[in-house]
Amino acid sequence: MATSENWQLFMHNKRHNHKIVVYHHGHAQAVRLTKEQLQQTEQFRKSHVPPCNISRFFREQDVGCAVNTQKIYNVVAKIKKNWMQGRNTVKEVLCLSAQKGYSLL
Repeated sequence: MATSENWQLFMHNKRHNHKIVVYHHGHAQAVRLTKEQLQQTEQFRKSHVPPCNISRFFREQDVGCAVNTQKIYNVVAKIKKNWMQGRNTVKEVLCLSAQKGYSLL
């Protein structure tokens, strides 16, 4: 134990400075999506399902699921970036308009 005027430091275990976590909602490993969930998320986005409904679906499927809506938003952003194949937003609009036969004049 180390002591100063206003502070005290107790070291219970040299490896961990906190108690064992009971709730895993904030931990990266707990909120990581499985491969099946990633595929389902991509299918949901193709059907224009909002991220809040996707996270609700996962929580209803698995009661212990710690996936939050922000994680779904992050996954959706990665999916969109992958769909755009490295193009920025303007280039994507031009590419999609050319594919659909639209004129931007």
